[in-house]
Amino acid sequence: MNAVAENAVPRIFDSGAEARRAVRRGDHRAPTAGIAPGFVQANLAVLPKALADDFFRFCQFNPKPCPLLAASEPGDPRLPLLGEDLDIRTDIPRYRVWRKGELVDEVDDLMRIWRDDLVAFAIGCSFSFEEALVEDGIRLRHIEQGTNVPMWRTSMQTRPAGPFHGPLVVSMRPLRPADAIRAIQITSRFPAVHGAPVHIGKPESIGIADLSRPDYGDAVEVKPDELPVFWACGVTPQSVIAAVRPEFSITHAPGYMLVTDLKNSRLSVF
Repeated sequence: MNAVAENAVPRIFDSGAEARRAVRRGDHRAPTAGIAPGFVQANLAVLPKALADDFFRFCQFNPKPCPLLAASEPGDPRLPLLGEDLDIRTDIPRYRVWRKGELVDEVDDLMRIWRDDLVAFAIGCSFSFEEALVEDGIRLRHIEQGTNVPMWRTSMQTRPAGPFHGPLVVSMRPLRPADAIRAIQITSRFPAVHGAPVHIGKPESIGIADLSRPDYGDAVEVKPDELPVFWACGVTPQSVIAAVRPEFSITHAPGYMLVTDLKNSRLSVF
């Protein structure tokens, strides 16, 4: 795996297609936050066909953490709704490989492990609403620090579908109260990328014991005049996969997303 400083200032690309080509060439192996302003990014879950229908229903039952943008045909690495020149096997900087619910590897591409029975699901990502927050003047600490957003498994449960069940994962951004109110207004316009927060303040009431120790991503400071604001997170499928223990599955590594050709503005509702 190429050595890339994960907290380095990201290279900026003019389009989602340009960003994907850079990833495919191996020129970009860092987290994808901010690398293609204006373009939708997506979380990834890949499962055998035998589980695909149940996972599709799981996404329908849990639209906050799993807002489904597109799904592939079995064995087809393309997602035409998200981009013409798009190959799910090569266009994400880092993938996670799971066997029976256990993380067994992280890889740069899926060419050697792709199978004809695999179905890829692209799920909306909070990077889209973060762009709208920043444009409104709301400062996001993890972006300013060049780190991944902190994420936790919670005591809040998803709605089951077939074998799929498990805890809701949330991401957190510390905001002053006035900014938190504005953030609720802005993110409510983006239901396809998690929408409004699911919880504000009192992390212990959703099963988070220590804000300095996230389950995924990087810790950020919550200052005395700030509230922790929690959004449903597209890493939820990874916690669900750990609970379901399918014989084989693939996800993106947290923070390493699929950059699509969709514009963020198309996901906003008024």
